[in-house]
Amino acid sequence: MGHFVASLLNPASSPVLAVGSQVIDLTPTPMKEWAIRQFGDKDKTILVGSVLGGVLVFAAVGGLLTLRRFRYGAGLLLVLVAVAGFTAMNRPTAELVDVVPSLATAIAGIGALWFLDRAARPTTPAKPAEHPMDHLMPGEASMVTAPSRRGVLLATGALALAAAVLGGAGRYIGKVRTRLEDIALPRPTDPAPAFPTGLDQQVPGITPFRIRNADFYRVDTRLDTPIIDQNEWTLTIDGDVDQEVTFSYDDILAMDLIERDITLTCVSNSVGGKYVGGARWLGVRLQDLLDRAGIGNTKADQIFATDVDGMTISTPLALAMDGRDAMLAVGMNGEVLPREHGFPARVVIPGLYGFISATKWVTRLTLTTYDDKRSYWTQRDWATDAPIKISSRIDTPRPLAELDAGEVVIGGVAWAQQNGGVAKVQVRIDGGAWTDAELGPTAGNDYWRQWFYRWDAGSGSHNISARVIDGNGNEQVTARANPFPEGASGIQELIVDVG
Repeated sequence: MGHFVASLLNPASSPVLAVGSQVIDLTPTPMKEWAIRQFGDKDKTILVGSVLGGVLVFAAVGGLLTLRRFRYGAGLLLVLVAVAGFTAMNRPTAELVDVVPSLATAIAGIGALWFLDRAARPTTPAKPAEHPMDHLMPGEASMVTAPSRRGVLLATGALALAAAVLGGAGRYIGKVRTRLEDIALPRPTDPAPAFPTGLDQQVPGITPFRIRNADFYRVDTRLDTPIIDQNEWTLTIDGDVDQEVTFSYDDILAMDLIERDITLTCVSNSVGGKYVGGARWLGVRLQDLLDRAGIGNTKADQIFATDVDGMTISTPLALAMDGRDAMLAVGMNGEVLPREHGFPARVVIPGLYGFISATKWVTRLTLTTYDDKRSYWTQRDWATDAPIKISSRIDTPRPLAELDAGEVVIGGVAWAQQNGGVAKVQVRIDGGAWTDAELGPTAGNDYWRQWFYRWDAGSGSHNISARVIDGNGNEQVTARANPFPEGASGIQELIVDVG
């Protein structure tokens, strides 16, 4: 019931999602990194499932308490609902209406408990009228009727069905509300060159040169997808600027737009990980927006970005303004920016990990200093300056694959932004010499490249490694480092069996 009501109002106020989001905020960084490594993009599903499992355990305890006194079980449920209501109202942008789903949860929960309790309790029929003609068996007037097992099962089934219908309706309404209406994006003033044909058809198992929107990775702290009306959305630039300015969605579309092929990478991406993807982005240069506000005399050293729900991300101002194609993106792969990737607008800055550059659902850009404001990740001791490390990934063959002897095609992707792009990818077999692989076409230094290597594989177990060398001659770092605090490093190695 709570999830259903939230789907009609604000999905983030759903009791389960509100509690889950609070858990994310309170979870220590090492535990978050462990969850991402262990569960990948299933980590949020597991978190929500864990919250639901915890609720079921407490609900079972509430049922046992109700066997003694109804108010005991009802009291426990009210405590659980109060926790959900508190977490919903504890969000930075929470409004009074966000407590409504928790109130609906309280009413539904107490009502369900009363319904089950009533079905499970034995009942005593009214005492028959005393009359000389009445012939009663001894003790009949005080006979107690045992509860019907069938009645209890029917009551439980009815409640389970209602829960399934309401939960399913909530999910359906959420999907309907997140569908984007037809929005005509203008053609870019500065379009990207024609996109080259990659190795997708030539090398089976290799990552597509351009990732479809539906397949593009998503890593953020949200358990829901914000529902934002582009007609009401605005972007404000304030702080240490000559004048505060605010742009509407139509204002952004009316400006000169650029189109660029850029690869994004999450700082949580481990060596050989999947949290990286290439896409074509359409948007306004960040420099053009900041110039409207005036930053010529600013003492600021960071852009403090805030999203629609109060999430904050810090970007070093110098890196955003050093000539790279930093933009406020409104389009992705020729389509309107999907809701799950930041609609109506998000920040895209090539060469920087997403946690310092890629604010989705952005509503405010504040020019300030790191001494004055600390963003979400800065408070958790992540690096403030985190350029993407050059890296390569082996897509095929898969680890522990069983292969036939003979020619085996090894393939994957590599990226080296802001460092002259990918100049070479090299492959090593069983710790031998590094050998150059063949490179696919280039879509610019800010975009990854596909590569492949033809290997004459002999029988036995073999170790395969790959590394990248950028346009400045820098080799991929061999020293292993975990993602925290500034991104993972090391060489991907995998083992295969050749029969």
